[in-house]
This record gives sequence, structure tokens and C-alpha cells, in this order.
Amino acid sequence: MGVSDMSHCSAVPTRPFDYVGYGASVSRPHSGPPEPFPPTGSSRTGDSGAAGPAPRRPRAVALIAAITAVEATALLAAAAWYGIELLSGAPVTSLGGAVFTLGLLLAFSAWLYAVSLYLFRGYRWTRAAALVAQILVLTIGFPTMTGGYVALGLVMVIPAAAAIVLLFDKRVIAFASKTGGAPPVL
Repeated sequence: MGVSDMSHCSAVPTRPFDYVGYGASVSRPHSGPPEPFPPTGSSRTGDSGAAGPAPRRPRAVALIAAITAVEATALLAAAAWYGIELLSGAPVTSLGGAVFTLGLLLAFSAWLYAVSLYLFRGYRWTRAAALVAQILVLTIGFPTMTGGYVALGLVMVIPAAAAIVLLFDKRVIAFASKTGGAPPVL
């Protein structure tokens, strides 16, 4: 066995019950460079298992979260308007399809509110979700703008483009790196 084979063998548990502790140690989120010996009396806190104070929230994170929350509110308003039109007896081709569309509007609005909240808190998964939402807004905003509703299209395109640019800022990436943490093993 080579040197790398020996280091692998010593890291992987040999008894079946050791896999529980091994799995928990492997699934813990990365928290920076390892400390050889933690200082006496210190404890690791927070959802991500990182020690020390939480990083300061960049203004860009608050701005992206606000843009996403405003988009969620706009979707909720569109769902309310759509629901009122359905209740008032507006002609529809398929009632089932109309109810499904209303459900999609409400679900997407709730999803965007969750993305906004957890992005503001700094969770990692929200960056991808916010990026997808902004790309969807762009796919609606550009045709709206080129279809003759320039002001309405710009209201959609400008905040979405700003949010996309800000999502790739180094400070946003560094802040939005919190994981949900692993549940207790036993």
C-alpha cells in the first residue's frame, strides 16, 4: 500500500458502529482552517458550526433580499387580482387550469418570500434560488419591454439585473455561506 492508501485506511472506520461518528464528522460543514487544539473553555456555536462572531451582513445582501421580497409581493398581488377575476366570473377556458395557475402564483410567491428571508439570514442555498428567480423575471421583462410596455419592462429588468450582478459579489458570497447544520446523529 502506498502512503495515500494508508492515510485513507486510518481515516475510514473499521468497526460498524464507528461509521456513525465518522459520518457525522464528514458531514459537518467546513468552518475554515482546522485548529489543532481548541482553546480551553471555548465552544462552537451557530448553525454552521463556525466559531467566533458572525460576519457582518453586506448591504448588497439586504438589497437582494429586498428585491426578492418586492417580487414576491408583486406575485402575491397578481395572485390576488387573478383570484378576484376568477371569483367575479371572468370567462376561462378551463377552470382547473385557472385554479392551477392561481396555485402556482401563490406557491411561487411563498417560495420567493422564503428565499428573501433566508438570504437575509445568510444561507447558502438561497443564492442559487435568487439567481433562478431573477433569470425568470428577465425572461418576462425583456419581452414585456420589447412588446411596447417599456416602463413596465424596465421595472422588471433593472432590479433583476442588479440582483444578478450583486449575487456574484465577493462579500455576498462570503456572507451567504451558512449551512443548515447537520441534525444530531443519535
